[in-house]
Amino acid sequence: MRRTEPRLAGGWAYWVEERPDDRGRGAIVRVRLDAAGAQPSDIAHTAEADIRTAVHEYGGGAWLPVQAPDGRHLVLGSCMSDHRVRLFDATGGAPPDAITPEPDIPRGLRYADPTLVPAPDGNSDVGDFDPVSVWVREAHDDTGHEPRNDLIAVRLDGTVSVVAAGADFYSSPRPSPDGSTLAYLSWDHPNMPWDHTRLHLVDLRDGEPVPGSDRVLCDGPALTQPGWSPDGVLHIVTDIDGWWSIRRVDTETGAAEPVLADTAASVERRREFGVPAWVFAQATYGWDSDGRLWCTWISGGVGHLGFIRDGRLEEVPSGFTDFGRLAVTPGGSVVTVAAGWTRRAAVVEIAPDGAHRQLSASEPSALEAGDVSVPEAFTFDSDGGRQAHAFFFPPANSAVTARPAELPPLMVLSHGGPTGSARSSLDLGIQYWTTRGIAVVDVNYGGSTGYGTAFRNLLRGQWGVVDTQDCIAAALHLAAEGAVDAQRLVINGGSAGGYTTLCALTGSDVFAAGISRYGVADLEALARDTHKFEARYLDGLIGPWPEQADLYRERSPIWRTDQLRTPMIVLQGTEDRVVPQSQSEQVVAALADAGVPHAYLLFEGEGHGFRRGPNIVAALEAELSFLGQVLGFEPAGDIARVEVREGRQQQPQ
Repeated sequence: MRRTEPRLAGGWAYWVEERPDDRGRGAIVRVRLDAAGAQPSDIAHTAEADIRTAVHEYGGGAWLPVQAPDGRHLVLGSCMSDHRVRLFDATGGAPPDAITPEPDIPRGLRYADPTLVPAPDGNSDVGDFDPVSVWVREAHDDTGHEPRNDLIAVRLDGTVSVVAAGADFYSSPRPSPDGSTLAYLSWDHPNMPWDHTRLHLVDLRDGEPVPGSDRVLCDGPALTQPGWSPDGVLHIVTDIDGWWSIRRVDTETGAAEPVLADTAASVERRREFGVPAWVFAQATYGWDSDGRLWCTWISGGVGHLGFIRDGRLEEVPSGFTDFGRLAVTPGGSVVTVAAGWTRRAAVVEIAPDGAHRQLSASEPSALEAGDVSVPEAFTFDSDGGRQAHAFFFPPANSAVTARPAELPPLMVLSHGGPTGSARSSLDLGIQYWTTRGIAVVDVNYGGSTGYGTAFRNLLRGQWGVVDTQDCIAAALHLAAEGAVDAQRLVINGGSAGGYTTLCALTGSDVFAAGISRYGVADLEALARDTHKFEARYLDGLIGPWPEQADLYRERSPIWRTDQLRTPMIVLQGTEDRVVPQSQSEQVVAALADAGVPHAYLLFEGEGHGFRRGPNIVAALEAELSFLGQVLGFEPAGDIARVEVREGRQQQPQ
């Protein structure tokens, strides 16, 4: 079960749980912070609600807790069924009310990234309780044109007013503590939010924008996560020095001053305090009432937690290595979703000394301690004198006491994005393979995040080249070290990682098998058919289209299928709006035409990433069955045997 977005309101901690056994539904859960041993529970009236949003397709930030002056605990949430915002009474009062209007076409108006504007005296819970929330809105129509994005203010009576419009994208509306000013971000094609964004300020009066007051305070570079300290000082995360760092911003001049006194040392130590904005409502920093600025950062591909006070950074020894959104309590602790190399992700409250307690429900351990593979981080040489990074997970299974007589197969994981990174915590998907005798290397290839702007930009104009070279180099490095069997190398990736997989299989003979989940095969088709958020992503990764159509064809695996000789399993969802089903089916057809052993699984109702429990299990078991048949081993356990075909009679299962 995946948990995300912890938030605080009225002495309660709230978060979202994605329920794979209930169609991947997003449920809002809460627990009292001041009650020892309190058990979390779903908020009222959400048994059938699916609290998610599809703004930018990847969503995030679909809801917001609201504390009413009469003691009611309320939640504003976007429901995936129709994307309308509803007001839920978490304490079991009246059924939810739809706040936003019925769109002209089904699911035509989508909402994300809400924030509550404080009342003029700084307290949003007083007065006549007419709170104003500001949302990112994405308006779709049936004309086939790109959806329109804007910022809107929404009142409980359904009144909607536009705060900002005209840019291609908006995010991160954040009001000042006194409710007088709203900070937000905007950007335009062809930029992605990790390339170049603008920081705006707009004056507010009674929660509504003052006409003519909108101004751009900072125009780039890759700005993210505007936020206000309790005393009204604006902050931003910026990569102006080559690494994402937190800075306070002068609201008159836009000058950005580091919050760390040793910023130069921080750069030298390679700390990154920001993450790519694939989803809304991220927060890697926040203040407590004692003046500590809590923050998370990435160093060496691994997450850290600490706080800044008087310009000095102090790490909190929590024992975790991966952190989600931070929600800072007034009492001087932080609530977050945290995980470690041997700990599953859970919602926890962490004190400044590192002591922590789990707030989300306990789950039975999926693995015994001796079955968990703890990785080794390493840096390796790649093409052109470049270096890349990876985590190597050796096989681990406590039931196997004798040393195997042969070296293990290796699965190379190419993460998605491609502007993203390998996970730095327990991943049961990886452990699925290591407990079955297959080593795994999770590669942070050139273009990954967490290693500074220059490394992140290595994929500019080089997607399909640098990432592929680095994944191949990681496999060959481990084979040369004698850690894995050079004859049984496998590459596995989803989405952008699937593209890297296809590039490796059409451009080299290093791998014995490949796994592609909803991988990109045809860059031109992706440029024509993908959703708005990524519609111009390839301009930076490949080049402008259609001006460089020849390069798009050169880099597209579908145009090199005559070189496909490696057995492959392809997995796809029917509802994928990011990488359409047609992409996977082109690959399957090419494999069939070439007589290459392959399997194809098509999951009805799944989108970009599988959310439903049975499908998640079926996908892994099919991949294991496929590898067993191709690499010549008999998988342990009672799993269905996937049918491997070589001709056009292949049908999706």
